[in-house]
Amino acid sequence: TRPGLSGRSIAVQALDGRRWVQVARTSTDRQGNFVERFWPRRIGRLALRLRASGLTAGRTILSGRVATIYHAVIASWYGPGGMTACGEALAATTMGVANKTLPCGTLVTLHYGNRTVRVPVIDRGPYVPGRSYDLTYATKLALGAGDVSQIWASA
Repeated sequence: TRPGLSGRSIAVQALDGRRWVQVARTSTDRQGNFVERFWPRRIGRLALRLRASGLTAGRTILSGRVATIYHAVIASWYGPGGMTACGEALAATTMGVANKTLPCGTLVTLHYGNRTVRVPVIDRGPYVPGRSYDLTYATKLALGAGDVSQIWASA
């Protein structure tokens, strides 16, 4: 917020269906700055906004963003060649992941280093204990991941 808005109450709100629900609260310091953290209860995309008290009605909503909530997973890679369990040919350029539980077509956001990709589930697997995803060769290259890597996933 602007300097001079010290002590203002800031509510962090998340969109729950059709209504905004408060998930955290903080207040501004002497310079009008604030920091707040909260721990979401699920992974995925979450619409957030900030609501400030003590401002004119037109300026009450300070910001609106979508946050992506990730969890750490172990991923390996596979392919190319053959058909996927979801019915598509697996080429060297195919973007996607294999996962045992997510339905075919589910979009998964993956983050590794400073790269992020959003790809569909196109196959079943991995079948190695302790691994959550198999990346196609093209997805592995797009992320810059190694043969077996800890990556961040949101689905």
